Amino acid sequence: MALRKLVVVVTSTFFFVGYLPFMPGTFASIAAVGLFYCLRANTIVYLVCSLVILFVGLLAGTEAEKIYAKKDPSCVVIDEILGMLLALAFLPSYSIEVVVIAFVFFRLLDTVKPYPANILQRLSGGLGIMADDLVAGIYTNIILQIVLRLAVFKAW
Repeated sequence: MALRKLVVVVTSTFFFVGYLPFMPGTFASIAAVGLFYCLRANTIVYLVCSLVILFVGLLAGTEAEKIYAKKDPSCVVIDEILGMLLALAFLPSYSIEVVVIAFVFFRLLDTVKPYPANILQRLSGGLGIMADDLVAGIYTNIILQIVLRLAVFKAW
């Protein structure tokens, strides 16, 4: 396998997580939670890594569609990594319950694909691969920001 192709496969499948035989997106989201715990102590590193994943996902996603000769191949899961990191960014609490709820909401929204995710996923290449999960991550984050802040306010 040529080095370029290997780099695309490794990055787009998030170190081969995408090759798991069932629910690769769910397992990638779990892997993203692990990555979140590794990065969360340093906000700058967290943001830089999220941006790197976005740009790598855009490039690798486009190339992966060529390699697999398929639009948004199911083994390409770098989009779930970015979406889950966005879902967890800047929340007022990181208890295990909050992280589990974020995971469930993200997977639900990634599956349902509310507007504009349903339209954005039709875009070609890496942009189409990444955009719907970006929306699901942002929607999850907004929902949790509101719910958690209302819960804190109500408890106060």
